[in-house]
Amino acid sequence: MIYVTKKIEFSAAHRLFNPELTDKLNDEIFDKCNNYNGHGHNYLLEITVAGNPNPKTGYVIDLKKLKKIIINEIISKVDHKHLNYDVDFLRGIIPSAENLVVSFWKILENKITEGNLYKIRLYETQNSYVEYFGAPIDIPVYDFSK
Repeated sequence: MIYVTKKIEFSAAHRLFNPELTDKLNDEIFDKCNNYNGHGHNYLLEITVAGNPNPKTGYVIDLKKLKKIIINEIISKVDHKHLNYDVDFLRGIIPSAENLVVSFWKILENKITEGNLYKIRLYETQNSYVEYFGAPIDIPVYDFSK
């Protein structure tokens, strides 16, 4: 089994809060990430595809093709956006790094037809990242209009 990874950067803003909690509790849980107007990150997204090389090409997946899928399906929708307000597939979701990778997986898993989506890693900062391997997870959806 071969693992092929493509890295792509994007910048976005978000606010972490749960509308079902009090302002005080949101401040205690999310601290500065609960800033009313949001805050930004320069994210680094890594998408890993696993498989055996195609005998005709030697590729698990053509990296140009993988890049195009990632840009069309994810980056074009999140780059330089406010994740709470500007991204349709994140409506009602607390845009934590954990919830982002699950949401990205749901979009990409059926778009990658060469090899299999194996892992998504998302760096929120240089020293902090989350990884997701596709185990089923239900993300709660909230009414943020309250």
